[in-house]
Amino acid sequence: MNIETLLKTNVNEHTEKKANLTYLSWAWAWAEALKADPKVSYKVEMFGDKCFMDINGTCMVWVTVTMFEKAMTCQLPVMDHRNKAISNPDAFQVNTAIMRCMTKALSLHGLGLYIYAGEDLPEGEEAPDTKKDTKVSIIPASPKTETLGISADRLAIIQLCASNIKDFFDDNRIIDAYEERIGITDGDEMIALNNLLPPNIRSALRNHHQSLQKKAA
Repeated sequence: MNIETLLKTNVNEHTEKKANLTYLSWAWAWAEALKADPKVSYKVEMFGDKCFMDINGTCMVWVTVTMFEKAMTCQLPVMDHRNKAISNPDAFQVNTAIMRCMTKALSLHGLGLYIYAGEDLPEGEEAPDTKKDTKVSIIPASPKTETLGISADRLAIIQLCASNIKDFFDDNRIIDAYEERIGITDGDEMIALNNLLPPNIRSALRNHHQSLQKKAA
C-alpha cells in the first residue's frame, strides 16, 4: 500500500459527525496506517513539560506522524463537544485532542485527506445517484414519529442534541447530558429525541430528573 492507495481509500464508514465537523476513528485509522507501513510512528510534541501549547488560556496540541520515512506535523485545538476551544482543559480532553490530531496528521499522508478538504468521497470514486429521494429522515420509522410534523431544521437540531447527550453519557457526565436534554421543551420534539437515544441513556436521564425532583421537594 502506498500514498496513492491511501488517497483513494473510502473512510466514510469509520467516521462520525459532531456539530459541523466529521471525525475519523483514530483506532481504525492507525490500524490502516500499520497495514500501509509497519514502521509508522507518531510523536506528541512537547512545550516544556506540557504536551500542549498555551494560546491565551486555550490549548493547541501538535502531533507528528512519520510514515513512508516522511514526517508530517498537524496541530489541533483542544475543543469541547460544540467544537469550541476549551479554557483550562482536563487530561481527558487533552488526550482526545491528541488522538484526533494524530488522525489529522495521518491525513497528510493520504488517509482520509478528503474529509478535511470538505469532500464526500475519495478521489476517483463516484457519488451515489443524486436523483434518488433526498428527503431528510433522521428518526427511525415508527407510528409515533411519522406524524410528528417536525421541520427538517428542527430535526437536525434534535439529532445534534442526541449526539451531544451520547457523548456526555460516554464521558460519564450525566449532569451535562441532562442539561443538554432540557433544551428540548416541545412534546413532539422530545418524542423524536427519545427515539434517537438508547434505553439506558433515557433511563439514566429519567432517574436524574427524579433525583432532582426529590431534592427540590
